[in-house]
Amino acid sequence: MPQAFALARRFFDDVISSPVNIFLLGLICYFSYKLIKKDSSKPAVRKDSKSENDLPNMPKRDFTLEQLKEYDGIKSNGRILIGVLGKVFDVSRAKDFYGPGGPYSVFAGRDASRALGTFSVEKTQFKDEYDDLADLRPSQMDSIKEWEMQFLEKYPLVGNLLKPGEEPKIYEEESSDEKKQL
Repeated sequence: MPQAFALARRFFDDVISSPVNIFLLGLICYFSYKLIKKDSSKPAVRKDSKSENDLPNMPKRDFTLEQLKEYDGIKSNGRILIGVLGKVFDVSRAKDFYGPGGPYSVFAGRDASRALGTFSVEKTQFKDEYDDLADLRPSQMDSIKEWEMQFLEKYPLVGNLLKPGEEPKIYEEESSDEKKQL
């Protein structure tokens, strides 16, 4: 026990020996307090309870760019869809990011591929016509593919984005494993 006490005393002496260490210790205490206070101020949410913003699962279908625009979180009763490399994802559960007023609300109801590849949320990155992304560099295309993988892991895949002249497929109800493979 005396050895543990000596070790603790040496640690304490090292910490208070420098104003920088005291400042850093204060920062650690402050942020720890804010973190604990933030978590305790949130109301407890039961996982099995449905919130008023939960939407039913969307049946799989294909979308034109014009149809996709309807799912911007405003016109569609809160449903938010985003296109990435020809796939359409339901990001409604992340409305704080993609919904009206969110930092990425410009993606809602649009093909976000070009914006994700160029790391830009400027409206100039979005086209009202089909975008084949042919002018992007290989590194930008790789970036879009990485985003696509993240969306596949995080959000339900609800369909495909149609190219001009392409006919929509008719989908039957599938199991959740098949839905991910779309």
